[in-house]
Amino acid sequence: MSGTDTIFALSTARGRSAIAVIRVSGPNAAGALEALAPRVRAQPRVATLAKLRDPASGEAIDDALVLWFPAPRSETGEDVVELQVHGGRAVIAGVLDALATLPGFRPAEPGEFTKRAFLNGKVDLTAAEGLLDLVEAETAAQRRQALRQMEGGLARLYEDWRTRLVRALAHLEAEIDFADEDLPGGVAARALGELRVLGGEIRGHLDDRRRGELLREGLSVAILGAPNVGKSSLLNALTRRETAIVSSIAGTTRDIVEARLDLGGYPILLADTAGLREVAEGGDPIEREGVRRALARAEQADLKLLVFEAGRAPDPATAAMTGPDSILIANKADLLAAPTAPAGAMLVSATTGQGLDALRARMLAEAETRLEAGGSPAITRARHRSALLECVASLERAEGAGSPELVAEDVRLAARALGRITGRVEVDDLLDVIFREFCIGK
Repeated sequence: MSGTDTIFALSTARGRSAIAVIRVSGPNAAGALEALAPRVRAQPRVATLAKLRDPASGEAIDDALVLWFPAPRSETGEDVVELQVHGGRAVIAGVLDALATLPGFRPAEPGEFTKRAFLNGKVDLTAAEGLLDLVEAETAAQRRQALRQMEGGLARLYEDWRTRLVRALAHLEAEIDFADEDLPGGVAARALGELRVLGGEIRGHLDDRRRGELLREGLSVAILGAPNVGKSSLLNALTRRETAIVSSIAGTTRDIVEARLDLGGYPILLADTAGLREVAEGGDPIEREGVRRALARAEQADLKLLVFEAGRAPDPATAAMTGPDSILIANKADLLAAPTAPAGAMLVSATTGQGLDALRARMLAEAETRLEAGGSPAITRARHRSALLECVASLERAEGAGSPELVAEDVRLAARALGRITGRVEVDDLLDVIFREFCIGK
């Protein structure tokens, strides 16, 4: 992958559409306009109507709108051209084939436009990840989180912490390396106090029940219960489609059947599971494996829907799973003249829809509790969490280190861990702070 290449790609989805956008970025992006639309003199950031022609044969390809973004005021920080063409397959293929014949031009690798934007300082790593999440967002809550991250919410928080770490480290290094200079008293003590405060803020940020990661991936909800209590019917009723096979024969579901659900803007991953019951030694090995997978999914689930028949008590295996992360559901209420349910259980009928609105409202409340954004931006990826944990561990080591040199080294490692999240790991920051704040060498 060479930054001297000029790259191009279709930026809209493939297939027929009214409009398709083809982007070109690199040192010779202007050459795309000169080759495909030689009579056009596009003004920066002004849409211009142009007839695109094959540079080899001169044959017209399409009437298009072209936009010219000279560096550095472009999405990638390089010269960029956007071609808004009609979205027919032949038109798109004609433009891409024409670009491929130009010297120094090549198709872009996956993510290369955003990578060039990062390398040219237009976005940090968290903003690039937020852009990807925004493209992949399926619900309103996912969109809000991704947009907040793309606009710099996480970067500002982490960069503030990194700046404070670098400042504290600069003060510690100053006392070590410039002990003979006329420095303010108690510099190292104040720096250590700031590090303790900062460590507490980062630990509070980490103590978030993984809400950002859950929102990206979807809240995992497992439907559990004995055979033939209506788990598959409940899955179909909640998703409003025939997701799972429904039968009066007990044990129809043998494997995990998953379905995605947008519930009030929150992503839910619903899983129907095999019926929970003891399988005798030498019994059906497929059913035994289904029960094992159901129990494993129950362990992994963020929320469990525990289903049993109205008018009966939950079976022991289902009752044993009752807890703060579960909802008891008495199903098949339509089959009884006067259905009853234990205290705390919801009475529903997957067949008639009775109680389903209340169940959806309860599930939405649970999703909001676990996924709703708080005051600070959420951790959205495992790599963020890993780097933050490494940062906290380094700060804890620094607090217990006896030697000033060891304290400074641990603080340096903490700052480096934070810098990896946004992609900023700079070695000149310490000297900048030292000479600016202490005026050493004046």
